[in-house]
Amino acid sequence: MSQVAKQSIYKSKQEINQGLLLGFLGVLVFSFTLPVTRLIVPFMDPVFIGLGRSVIAALVAVLILFIRKQPLPTRRQAILLLITASGVVWGFPILSALGMQTVPASHGSVVTGLLPLLTVVFSTLITKERPSIGFWLVALLGAALVIIYSLLQGGAELHRGDIYLFGSSLIGAIGYAVGGKVSREIGGWQVICWALVLSLPITATGAYYFKPEDLFNLPAFVYAGFLYLALASQLFGFFFWNKGLVLGGIARVSQVQLLQPFLSILAAILILGENVDVLTYLFALAVIVTIAVGRKMAIKHA
Repeated sequence: MSQVAKQSIYKSKQEINQGLLLGFLGVLVFSFTLPVTRLIVPFMDPVFIGLGRSVIAALVAVLILFIRKQPLPTRRQAILLLITASGVVWGFPILSALGMQTVPASHGSVVTGLLPLLTVVFSTLITKERPSIGFWLVALLGAALVIIYSLLQGGAELHRGDIYLFGSSLIGAIGYAVGGKVSREIGGWQVICWALVLSLPITATGAYYFKPEDLFNLPAFVYAGFLYLALASQLFGFFFWNKGLVLGGIARVSQVQLLQPFLSILAAILILGENVDVLTYLFALAVIVTIAVGRKMAIKHA
């Protein structure tokens, strides 16, 4: 096989490394999402948190698109962007906020640990990425580690919040996979910006309906947390994430998100004062090893 043909099937090491780094930066931003949501959900309706943060992010996205003079997406791209939005603009933010009403942030972070494996599944269905058997085994091992950790931490008891969080992972994985696909056509940051803008009529209407009665009389830390969710979790974090998916491949970079439960637990310690034990660090180290091994596994690309 010629060198050109090989490059069309496999990503280069430089692209993979850049994609993994950008993916990690995105995950680092996302890891504060559940703890911050847990912090402010007693003061705001969870639906308002999910939709309201998207409204603020969309207003900033409009400004960015205007300044950068971006062309309008085609009809086909608009459909893909709306599917992306259903996962990362409506579905995940609302369902994760509902889940944070009933379970600790650290527990919720582990439940959403299935998101990377689900993203790989959907990426193989909607893109031409074809992970090798070795990659699938490593991905399954990483997901198994997260599940075992959850069981050892008392996660065998099912909470209502777990159902919301699993639903958020399922629909979020679809959004990630479709967003990664259309990012190859129009660019990573453009995808989240257009997804937010196209969603604005829905998110603005819903946010207005569920807005708190005392919206302008809340503690300062609530506004700060809400702005973090809007600008970091909902907007700029996706700049890193979507670009990473393009460079390193959706399946491979999605596995970096296996680190998110453990990063979120550390964030919960800093923000909420939740406890962490040695077991958490051991499992986090094991997950890092699976990501390092998975990086070397072959994945075919179109």
